[in-house]
This record gives sequence, structure tokens and C-alpha cells, in this order.
Amino acid sequence: MSRRSTAPFRVRYGETDQMGVAYHANYLVWCEMGRTDLIRELGMSYAELERRGTYLAVAEATIRYGAAARYDDLIRVETWVESVKSRTVTFGYQVHRIEPDPARLATARTTLISIDSNGRPRALAPEVLALFGGKNS
Repeated sequence: MSRRSTAPFRVRYGETDQMGVAYHANYLVWCEMGRTDLIRELGMSYAELERRGTYLAVAEATIRYGAAARYDDLIRVETWVESVKSRTVTFGYQVHRIEPDPARLATARTTLISIDSNGRPRALAPEVLALFGGKNS
């Protein structure tokens, strides 16, 4: 799927360490923000997915860091669906600083697995597969 979502925001003071550098784990929070925006732009909110019985749990996350994000930097997270399988969806991310000095800060990937309300893996429903651009097999 080629659709991409862009989520701009500023690095908040509470996301930084004593030196004003964004704490590394916050990048995963930013990726979640981008993923949530993308899913909504595709036509369904996370809340609606859950009302329909689909819960997406992070099974794997990888991040490759580049330049550091600092307090009050204007950041942009670009998010897209990389792949869809019967039970998993893999999202790709690029985190960029827009200002003051444009730079790519990180690339990331998360794989989410579809589970039921009891935490057991389950196949993605046909409408969820379609939402993410997967094929109903």
C-alpha cells in the first residue's frame, strides 16, 4: 500500500532528558501517533477496530536512530503500511525534523498481531484486511 500519513508535532519538554535530547523510547510513542493517524485516515479508528473485536498488539519494533531530536523541534512522522498477512500488519515510519535544521531522525518498523479480547491470536477480519490493503484469501 502506498498511502502515507504525515503527523507533525513539537517535541515536548517532558519527552527530553537533562540535555534537552528526546528520550529514545519516545520515538515509539511518536510512531504510535503516526499509526493511529494513518488508520483513521484509512477510514477506521482504533476504537472502532476494537468495537469490532480486533485488537492489534505490537509483536515487534525496530528503530534505527540518526540525528537527535531536541526540545521544541518541529517533528514529522511519516507512516505507511509495509505488509499485511492473515494475522499481522507491518507499518513503516520515518521521523524527520522539519525545523530548526531539517534531518531524518529515525526509521522504524512495527509489526502488530491481531488478537481477540482474551489475548489469543486471530485472523484479521476481511474488512480489516481490506482497510490495510491486504487480500482476503
